[in-house]
Amino acid sequence: MTQPHYHINVFWSQEDDCWIADVPDLRGCSAHGDTPTEATTEAEVAISLWIETALERGLPVPEPRYRPAIYA
Repeated sequence: MTQPHYHINVFWSQEDDCWIADVPDLRGCSAHGDTPTEATTEAEVAISLWIETALERGLPVPEPRYRPAIYA
């Protein structure tokens, strides 16, 4: 099965002193890292594990739906 492409929001957390990568379509799916790239890479691992766990438990895996607002 090919993994769907989920949007990842990456932002700096002053409180946590690291970059946070959040996956809006997958509740509770996020990761962190010392750089935006590291946080994104860890989020991709988290997405795979989130989907694997949902499938093992017979839970639905949502289709990617989130689209960020783009301002011109």
